[in-house]
Formats: sequence, structure tokens, C-alpha cells
Amino acid sequence: MDARTPPPPAETVVINGVRFNARPGTRPVTVDGADTIVGLFRQRCAALGARTAHREKDLGIWKSWSWDDYWTHARWIGMGLRKLGLKRGEVVSILSEDRKEWAWFDLGIQSVGGIASGVYTTDSASQLAYLVNDSDSRFLIVENEEQLDKFLIAEDEMPGLAGVIILDDEGLHDLDHPKCLFLEDLYEIGRKADADEPDAFEAEIDKARPEDVALLIYTSGTTGMPKGAMLTHENIMAAIEAGAHGLPAFETDEQLCFLPLCHILERDVSIYFPLAAKCTVNFAESPETVFANMQEVSPHTFTAVPRVWEKIFSRVTILNQEATPLGRWAFGRALRAGQARAEHLLRGEPVPAGVAARWWLWDRLVLRNLRRMLGMDRMRRGGTGAAPISPELLKWYWSIGVPLVEGYGMTETAGIATINTPEDNRIGTIGRPVAGVDVRIAPNGEIQVRGLNIFKGYWRSNEKTAETFTEDGWLKTGDVGRMDEDGYVTITGRIKDIIITAGGKNITPAEIESRLKFSHYISDAVIIGDGRKYLTALIMIDQENVEKFAQDRKVPFSNFASLCAAKEVRDLIAAEVAAVNREFARVEQIKDFRLIDVLLTAEDEELTATMKLKRNLVEKKHKHLIDEMY
Repeated sequence: MDARTPPPPAETVVINGVRFNARPGTRPVTVDGADTIVGLFRQRCAALGARTAHREKDLGIWKSWSWDDYWTHARWIGMGLRKLGLKRGEVVSILSEDRKEWAWFDLGIQSVGGIASGVYTTDSASQLAYLVNDSDSRFLIVENEEQLDKFLIAEDEMPGLAGVIILDDEGLHDLDHPKCLFLEDLYEIGRKADADEPDAFEAEIDKARPEDVALLIYTSGTTGMPKGAMLTHENIMAAIEAGAHGLPAFETDEQLCFLPLCHILERDVSIYFPLAAKCTVNFAESPETVFANMQEVSPHTFTAVPRVWEKIFSRVTILNQEATPLGRWAFGRALRAGQARAEHLLRGEPVPAGVAARWWLWDRLVLRNLRRMLGMDRMRRGGTGAAPISPELLKWYWSIGVPLVEGYGMTETAGIATINTPEDNRIGTIGRPVAGVDVRIAPNGEIQVRGLNIFKGYWRSNEKTAETFTEDGWLKTGDVGRMDEDGYVTITGRIKDIIITAGGKNITPAEIESRLKFSHYISDAVIIGDGRKYLTALIMIDQENVEKFAQDRKVPFSNFASLCAAKEVRDLIAAEVAAVNREFARVEQIKDFRLIDVLLTAEDEELTATMKLKRNLVEKKHKHLIDEMY
């Protein structure tokens, strides 16, 4: 145990064998007596030793790495960077897809007092240069030749970098660059430094304090350049504590990591929460293989953004449409049995014997096989966040036997603020405040949050930090919402996105956009109307579902643009828009729309790396479509 870690509070609670504060949100925040991430890391590695911490595919075969491996490699990395000149409080940027080394670097950097900062692999060379310079990063970790090229393109713009460490040497054996070295070279430097100073690594861990900045997480930048949010050890330990109370994990759990580890949500669920729970993390080969990897791993818990859950639903829908008449009939009966059971579960009621019996039968005949096919046969809980999700989609997952719950958090709240749980769930809300966190609704409708998970501030920007907090110390989330008498919170929009029409009506577009996105044929939408007489919309169709619609009706198309131009497709979307309009007052109804006929990816400027539309850029780039509608 860390020699300087204070003893645990007199009152503790044990959750799945791990001790937490009996009163969440009180200082010091401790997990099994440790009050820093690195103190907990050392404790876990010492106790778990040869047990598996990570799995990853190598040449198509899943291979395991132990907690001993985790500790050893993080130690070499930390000592190597320290030998190369990394000082406490300096930043190291990591530009890589998810892999075990991401976790090893994260903990190795923090263990010697450095600050770990992730860079999305979809970022351009100029974006990389901005992040490196803004954070004053001393070292840059790049995954492979593709990511190294970004550094080489913008090298002159990053004069402050002392070195670049490359994880994969494929195609780079002839590389000769004074600032570049390969991972194995760093390991060797670290091994020698550790041999010269065998107690130095533990001594650096002992120096860590709860108030020290551990992570620099750059916000996605939907409005302007990204800002670096400083998260301390205490912030992350408070998030771990809240997660353990609301989203408990067991040490026997298998998890699948596939969302970018630059994002605080995946960093929580795939690095920090498993550190506390002692469970095993499997790294997906890539975002494209996540569904195949899910079948292989069959995780016990799985967290994803709504688009992933929508994609799975779409696949099942298409498979059902292509099944035999008997298969479609059986699936329909099974789904109805599941829906009947889900209605009682979601209301917190006992399931009647007759309903339970029908579920038991159809679960064994159909639904159990479906879950096995999806890699969800062991799934105890699914999680969704980062964007609104259709209540009907949530109910569908509950109907097939997968409890899917919605939560809410921001980078600035260390990824967690409110959650639903399988036992305490109100569909259509983002749940209740997590343990140790307070939520209030300001007079202007803004959701405001307070707790030990709230970030320290923005990197080198006292002005922006001050703007983010109220005078009495609450975080201003920028989200508008309401809280019911039972404490469940509902988001209705963003303050900065409120539209004021030419007639002076204030309209929150997020609620209308969310309803549009609940359609299986619409992947995203932007409502237009600020200073105008009526509302219109720019809409992105869901490629897979609309293509299936067109193929079933023999609608000719040759590419995505021609698919969007087809009259039948426009009529389909018009019907979806009309259905949404019926849910809103006349002034909130969409009078016209246009389809964005270009497939957007995270490499496009209009989307953030977390697949959120940048409203201002979308409106600017597609101004001609907007002008047509007025």
C-alpha cells in the first residue's frame, strides 16, 4: 500500500469487495484506501499479479496480458520518459487507436507525475499541432506510420516537442529522425533507468496528491477551438466512486473497449472503473470490427453512443426482414412476449406469472439465440450517453433481454453526473444524480452540477474557467432541462442553441432534432430558424436503413448522392418529418427540409471526433440549401 495514503475513513461501505466512503463525495475520496489513481494502480497490480488485466488480438488470436505486465510496462514507460526529461506537471500527448499500450502509457505517465492527454486519430496534422502547442506537450506518442506522418507534416509548428515515441515500427525500419524513437527503445531506456534508481518509480507515485492534475481532456469543440479540461486524481476517484455505487462491476466481468480513449467516457469505463473493479478489458481490433469482437468477447457490460445501439437494432431489423415467414412470425411473437415483460420491469413492478412464462418460452426459443448472435448473451447492463436516444429503442433492448440505460456526463464532470440503472430507471430521462453529486436547475433552466468530480478548470484559461462556474461554485453545463419530483433529470436543449424566430418565439431545437433522430431513417438533423419566419431542417439520412428501403422498393440509385435525390427517399423523409411535426406546436413545426447528400465522417470538419455535428460549420457549408428553403 502507498505509504502516504491516509487511512480509509472510519465509515466505509463495501461494494463487490471494494471499500468506498460510506458517504460518497466526502474528502478524502478513497478506493480501498488509495486516494490517487496511481496509488490504486500500484495496489491493484501488487495484489492481482498474474491475473489477466487486458486482452488484445495478435494475428487474429486473442492474447492475454497480466496485471504484472501492466505494472512492468507502465514502469518502464514512466521511468523512460522521466529519463528523457519529462518533469512533474508536464503533458504527454497520445495519438493512437485503442490498445493495451494506451492504458500502459496513461498510467505510466501519471505515475511519474506527468499529465496524459489523448489526441483523436481522426485529427488532421494542423489539429495535432494546435493540441500539442496548446498543451505544451513535451512528448508525443504516435501509433504507426499513418499517425507519424501528421507529426512530420507539421513538425515545424511543434518546436516544443522533445521527442516522439512510435508504437508500431511496420514500414518505418529505415526511419532516421533525431526526435523519433520506437517503443522498444523507450522500454530499454526505462529498464536501465529503473535499474539505476530502483526506488524512484514508487517514490514518484508517493508524491502524487489528490489535487494534482492527472489528465488533460480536450473538449470536442462544437463551438470554436477545443479547450483542455484539467481533471485531477480526486476528480477521477470521485467518478470511480460514483460509478461503483450506480454502475457496479464485478472482478469476473469481461469488458470491450472500442470508443476512443481520448474521450473521458471510454477512459472511465475501460481504464479507471476496471482498475477499481479488478475486471478484464478486451480491446476491439478497430471500430469497424466491434460487432465481430463483441460476439467473440460477449461482455458483461457495454457502453456505447446511441448510433452504435441504433446500428445493432438496424442489423436485427434487416435480418428479420430477410428471414423466412416462419422466422419472422416467431421473432414477432418473441418480441411481443419480451415487450409485455419489459413494461412491468420498467415500471418497477413484479412480472405476472403468465407474462413470465411466455417470456421463458420465447426467450429459450428465439431471444437467447439472438443475444448470443449479437454477443450480448452475458450482458448484465448496457449503457448509452453523449447524445439523446429513442425511448422506443431503449424499450426494444429491454424486450430482447438487454437492460439498456441512459446516463449523462461531460468532460467537465469527469464523465458522470446522472444515471439510470436497471433497478432505478425512468425512460426519457438521463436518470438521477450519481452518488456524491448534486444537481440543480437554475432560473434560466440551465442544469448545474456540484461535486468532487467537477474539473479543476480549463488549461491556462482562467477566464473561460470563471465563465463556466456560478458565483457560488456550481458548474454551468450549458444544457437546459428540468428535474421531476423524484429527482429524475430531463435535458431539453442547449442554451447557446436556442432559436429566436423573426416573430420573437424562443425555440429549443435539440428536442425537435432528437425526435427526428429517433426515426430509423434519419441519423442526424440541424434545425434552422434563428431570425427567420419559420423553421427548416438539414437532415442526414441513415445510409443502411434507407438503402434497404430503396432496394426493397426497387428504387434506382448509384451512390449516396443519387440515393438522397430519389423522390421516394424524399417522400419517406417528408413522412418522418410530418410525424414529428404532429408532436409540436405550430410555431415549432418544420416547414421545409433538405437532405445533406454527402456522407460525413469524423475526418470531416462538420463532425467532431465523437460524431456530434458542429452546427455553425454545417450551416456555413450548406448555406445554399438553407437559402433555397427561404
